[in-house]
Amino acid sequence: MDHLETIATAPVLDLTPQDLDGLLDELRTFHAIFSPVLKRPEQREWSQTYLHGLLLELPRKSIEPMVLALRGADRNAVRAMQQFVSEGAWDDRAILQRLWSEIDADLGDDDGVLILDGSDFPKQGSESVGVKRQYCGELGKTANCQAGVFLAYASPQGYTLLDRRLYLPEEWIGDAAYAERRAACGVPDDVTFTTKPSLGWGMIEGVVQAATLRCRWVACDEGFGRDTTLLDKIAGAGLWYFAEVPHDTQIWQARPATAVPEWSGRGRKPTRERVVPDAPAPQSVAALARALPASAWSEQLIQEGSQGPQVAEFAFLRVIAVREGLPGPEVWLVLRRSLTDGELKTYLCNAPADLPQHRLVRTSAMRWPIETCFETGKQELGMGDYEVRSWRGWHHHMTLVILALAFLVRVQDRLKKTLRP
Repeated sequence: MDHLETIATAPVLDLTPQDLDGLLDELRTFHAIFSPVLKRPEQREWSQTYLHGLLLELPRKSIEPMVLALRGADRNAVRAMQQFVSEGAWDDRAILQRLWSEIDADLGDDDGVLILDGSDFPKQGSESVGVKRQYCGELGKTANCQAGVFLAYASPQGYTLLDRRLYLPEEWIGDAAYAERRAACGVPDDVTFTTKPSLGWGMIEGVVQAATLRCRWVACDEGFGRDTTLLDKIAGAGLWYFAEVPHDTQIWQARPATAVPEWSGRGRKPTRERVVPDAPAPQSVAALARALPASAWSEQLIQEGSQGPQVAEFAFLRVIAVREGLPGPEVWLVLRRSLTDGELKTYLCNAPADLPQHRLVRTSAMRWPIETCFETGKQELGMGDYEVRSWRGWHHHMTLVILALAFLVRVQDRLKKTLRP
């Protein structure tokens, strides 16, 4: 494999809270960036305390142990912190939007990647907002959990989380039996049932409209990539999607002819174009992959996360996507096959036809940063340790975890610059 040039993705975040001793002044400076958004002195005080608590070495980072470590056995402080997170009327959307411009200063790149993924949180009982027996990715099975949708950012400079949404199952919105729980959890009256891809689009649209963070790509797994409405919205926003899609996704290798069928003289006159009867049928991306000759595949070496360079085979074709049974946009079909177990991954991408293929290879390996963000968040920053039950509390907690992660990223970059000869 010596002849293969390694395609780099993003540097690994390897700083942990254990490395932060003596950096409280740095944390205060970072927190002060967001002070204008926090209008009241107690909001500024408790948000800084909460951030500090998330960055401590504690086995569990729920409110009580964090307050105990920072304020001692003070029941009033515990209640004040709970009120700040669960009920406090501070604008976490404004905090996140302020953060995006900071992330652009630290990590921003014209070829930056927005990464969309879900992360779930096992929970006991039935009182927490949005909790339900549903598939839980963290456990790999159906379990009682809350489901979150998250947006991350990655570039050659690093990666971090940007935004979060709580997914509310349909029962929580439409079932009268849940009305009491919705009220108890403070779910706003204007919240309607929203699919995970639609939640994802809301976050992407927010970043695009803010126009403070440079980005070019959106990467996602097949849970989002199968949603063609989402893909078309991403394209309409001027971004390039690189979406994993199911193996049964249908495409044409060449654009088929379409026409409005002739009217038979009976019934309603046809007005919608159809694929002409003698046009070839679309085929699945997996079938197309199987039919490719060996010469269509090339080996590529990718630096993907902390595991070291990975070798995989790639093939690239321009194909026609399907939209409601009709030919849609011309896109890249990118096929990636593992050399170890033969696993095939299939992607569709709306980048231009003349884009160099090494950029497609690189982007195929740009989902691991968000998985690492979840791992760091849950293992180091108390992302899943919250004990708040309310709608506002969940979003406030996740906002502060996102800030804590961004602080880790910023400090790691500055420490490395200080240590460089």
